[in-house]
Amino acid sequence: MQDSILGSFAGTLTDRWTHPAVILVASELSDLEQLMPFAFEQAAQTRARLILLHVLRGGAGMAMDSAGMPYYDPSAAVEFATKALNPYCEEARRRGMVCDALLREGNAAQQIAVVARQFHADRLLIGTRGRSRLGKLLLGSVAEQVLRSVNLPVMTVGPEAHLQADGSDRQAVVLHATTLGETSRPSAVLACQVAASQNARLLLLHVLPPIDEMEHQGLPTGLDSAAMHELRLLAEQTGASCRVPVEAIVVHGNPHIEILAQAAEQHAGLIVLGTSSRSAFENLTRDRVVFRVLAHARCPVLTLHAPIVTPAETLAVSVAMQN
Repeated sequence: MQDSILGSFAGTLTDRWTHPAVILVASELSDLEQLMPFAFEQAAQTRARLILLHVLRGGAGMAMDSAGMPYYDPSAAVEFATKALNPYCEEARRRGMVCDALLREGNAAQQIAVVARQFHADRLLIGTRGRSRLGKLLLGSVAEQVLRSVNLPVMTVGPEAHLQADGSDRQAVVLHATTLGETSRPSAVLACQVAASQNARLLLLHVLPPIDEMEHQGLPTGLDSAAMHELRLLAEQTGASCRVPVEAIVVHGNPHIEILAQAAEQHAGLIVLGTSSRSAFENLTRDRVVFRVLAHARCPVLTLHAPIVTPAETLAVSVAMQN
């Protein structure tokens, strides 16, 4: 029963995921140069409307009077943000795209969610700010809240992400890292539909524990592992559903390192990560796997979040471009 519901869910949202009509770009302004090439590329593919959103923080417009006393001058903050956003909207219009700049004030994560609902956004693009000395992603409270809460696909563009060069002879590659959990099937189908829309190969990747740990427990490893058998079955079923080449890969090691290594080796243009529920998401991010992938990925990361279905619940999807 749950499989049929999940299959219906994936089919219902296929067009929304692969052919977004409205793309919301949430920007801190300083990340516009990094975000907009991806926004332009995606909007051109589906003729989507672009909405460029910047949320003004309380006190962002502080100024000084002649006596050196601070006072709130919202007009200065609005003017600065408008000057930053408008050139990108003008560029979008020169490319034949519909683009609107939007300013809101208040809690950034909340305002992003409100705007996404108001304009029926089909995809959210958001940037990250960098890494700490410990190599952990410093998403900032805003991006992290968005990734955990919004009910739409989120494509995260990290500090190392870049567009692939035009004119390459290689077929595009979408890498879907899966935990082989409860919702691995609909998540893989959605990744496959994204790959099909880009005429790309789909790689299904599962990262096993270090080989010595599995051998110590007497478990089969690598190609002989139970996970490889399950992944091959998933690849076969997924490929049949969307008619694109699907390859199954299992590797041993640290999840975030192996995901990034495979993405680099395969020249992936997109990494897709999926989760099943809020609790599962929290379990998966205890060691910051998702955030580390977002920090270091050289391509965008699309996050799919589908909660477990119960009779009282409907399926939902949320993105922060998490596994």
